Amino acid sequence: MPLYQRVVYTALRVIAPFIIMQHGAQKLLGLLGGMGPHGDSAPFMSLMGLAGIIEFVVASLVLVGLFTRPAAFVVSGEMATAYFKQHAPQGFWPIHNHGELAVVLCFTFLLFAAFGGGAYSLDALIFGAQAERTADALHIV
Repeated sequence: MPLYQRVVYTALRVIAPFIIMQHGAQKLLGLLGGMGPHGDSAPFMSLMGLAGIIEFVVASLVLVGLFTRPAAFVVSGEMATAYFKQHAPQGFWPIHNHGELAVVLCFTFLLFAAFGGGAYSLDALIFGAQAERTADALHIV
């Protein structure tokens, strides 16, 4: 696979988790505006706290490409849950219920779960040949 395709896939694998990690930082740490009117964080042992852990900690694994497939699958599921729990009740179409980002990120992380970390990931560095064979079979590396 050409170098530019590897680089673009890696860029997407880094940027998408970075976007989700900002939401996790809001929930867990109260950063970037926080969750409430006073910029506070969500209670750690709550559904929002669990979402914050997935969005910050698990997404960071995808960002560096470590255990990419299972981590991305978990984040994809969390984005699907976020859509159906928070957005879908407000209307059918994502453009009307403001769920576009959740839908796009859900399917982006599903792509990462299918294709893995790619050539420029800790998975490829640590697991080497196995990660490369799997990625070659999927034509992503």
